[in-house]
Amino acid sequence: MKSRSASPASAGAEPPGVETGASGVLLTLSLGSAARTVMVKDTIDVAGVATRCGSRAYAHALPARRHAALVEGLLADGWRITGKTVLHELAFGTTGINHHDGTPVNPRWPDRIPGGSSSGSAAVVAAGLADAAIGTDTGGSVRVPAACCGIFGLKPTYGLVDRRGVAPSASSLDCVGPFARDMDTLTAVMTALVPGFAAVDAPAALRIGVPALAAADDVAAAFAAALAASGAQQAPVRLNLFDQAYDAGLALINAENWQAYAHLIDDPRLGADVAARLRKAGLTRPAEVAAAAAVREAFTAEVDAALAECDVLALPTLPAVPPRLDEAEDLAAQIGITRYVRPFNLSGHPALNLPLLTSAGLPAGLQLVAARGADARLCAIGREIAQRLAATAF
Repeated sequence: MKSRSASPASAGAEPPGVETGASGVLLTLSLGSAARTVMVKDTIDVAGVATRCGSRAYAHALPARRHAALVEGLLADGWRITGKTVLHELAFGTTGINHHDGTPVNPRWPDRIPGGSSSGSAAVVAAGLADAAIGTDTGGSVRVPAACCGIFGLKPTYGLVDRRGVAPSASSLDCVGPFARDMDTLTAVMTALVPGFAAVDAPAALRIGVPALAAADDVAAAFAAALAASGAQQAPVRLNLFDQAYDAGLALINAENWQAYAHLIDDPRLGADVAARLRKAGLTRPAEVAAAAAVREAFTAEVDAALAECDVLALPTLPAVPPRLDEAEDLAAQIGITRYVRPFNLSGHPALNLPLLTSAGLPAGLQLVAARGADARLCAIGREIAQRLAATAF
């Protein structure tokens, strides 16, 4: 894999050390000397380190010559980069299972998947190994692992965070986004990732739009209780194209990942689960891509109209609690875990996961979606609602 990028490596950085993947850490690093620590997904270039995208197929990749633009931003803002994190191979999976680099252990629910594809980034934050971590989200790959591991995770507005030095180099869906254990830290990371980003206050009276979506009973109950505890005014909204948007998002990610990784399809080092999904992705027809583009335009307008009437939309992040590891080996059967998150990659709206628990103490998530470009407002609303939930025994 060729390196991509922004500026030369920091002088005096310590050489990387290889870790086992179970912790979620792939490599330990020491870039910068600040107290605040952050790790980055191994689809993101760090100068002097090969970007291997969680795959043996890139075992002999050359070290990146320059930092990704976002790495430069983190260092300039006073973050210390302490590691690269494990991911679902090629960032093309929802479970986070990686038989080559090791599957990160979900720190609070070790029998359940950590979620993918940014599994390691979520796991290291949940385990307290870093103050924050950076992942990428093409179809839920920040929000799903954040919900699975019980932390906060943000998919920003499409195009808001500079993707130079991030694999794949071209995507109409992918967004770089942060994980943290609290909203203040997550907002602080955004100030490093986005020039001019600044915290704002939440509206005095919140109005939340709630689409009618069916989740598993335990998740639906946790979601309803969280909305009630938020104290916000609720209003039903209709997203008639929601299911079509999900299908369109799948068509586009398949077409674009085939373009990016088709050259690996006959490489015996490619994991069997990802190879099977990639081969299927290669069957995506041009007519499906064209139809997806039409759905994108119509669904984006539908979400824009709904958000003109409320501050945010609220949905469950996951349709059900995360499956156990022994249930999750069939990658194709687990793609539906992204049913409530993938449509907002298609539309480009910012979307935030707030951690929730079911009555049985299992992980769920409250997903908040805001207008495009209103990422600071979304973070403020997320912080306000998280505070209200923490203060209420819901």
